[in-house]
Amino acid sequence: MRLRTFYSTIVLSDIHLGTSHSKTVEVSNFLKSVNCRRLILNGDIIDGWALSKGSTRKWQAKHTDFFKVIMKMMEKQGTEVIYVRGNHDDFLDGLAPMTFYNIKIVRDFIHESHGRRYFVTHGDIFDTVTTRMKWLAQLGDVGYTFLLWLNRIYNVYRARHGQPYYSLSQAIKQKVKSAVSYISDFEEELVKFARTRKCDGIICGHIHHPANTYYDDIHYLNSGDWVETLSALVEDEDGNWEVLRYEDMLMNEKSEERLCS
Repeated sequence: MRLRTFYSTIVLSDIHLGTSHSKTVEVSNFLKSVNCRRLILNGDIIDGWALSKGSTRKWQAKHTDFFKVIMKMMEKQGTEVIYVRGNHDDFLDGLAPMTFYNIKIVRDFIHESHGRRYFVTHGDIFDTVTTRMKWLAQLGDVGYTFLLWLNRIYNVYRARHGQPYYSLSQAIKQKVKSAVSYISDFEEELVKFARTRKCDGIICGHIHHPANTYYDDIHYLNSGDWVETLSALVEDEDGNWEVLRYEDMLMNEKSEERLCS
């Protein structure tokens, strides 16, 4: 039996349960391979926007299974779960803040570790498109959904030819100047906010762009997503942070299997 890797903290965001593009099986498999003291679900875990559109996007059993995995982590490992609301699961606004059993539902959160303070927010409050022009954000969501559909078709072709997964949408983001500028502006705004709150760092999601970097004295961390990049933030017991990608984890497992065979 493979030993689970232990992390002090794991951060997941932007799983978008309730959509056909959510990599629910993969994120559940990831959680089954790890133990952690604290699990932060940093927004857009459930996609309320998609579910509100009706029967075209139904809640599936695998989406429920994801929460069953988390319940087992709470029961068997004593994992503390912090659920930070995002813009796609803003239906939680009426509940936050609330604590029951070992789960906290909040709008934001201060994560303290090894003498450092990290402000945890989904990040949508720093995005004027989602906060001030929700209709425009939803219009953009239609185009994004189409791009993800195209990405899925493209990767079926790649898989048939023995090629690894490739995020077409991420590649486009990296080449479109407006997208690159948006990401940079987003990061800088959150860093400024962390500094005003006298925090050492900021942990966010929202833009589906994983990151582990410094802006001068402020540590900027973004957990990415489980639609395109399939990534998580993990913190070890010494307080060191890392962006962990599911694809890299699978490659490491295959390497270990070859060494053991």
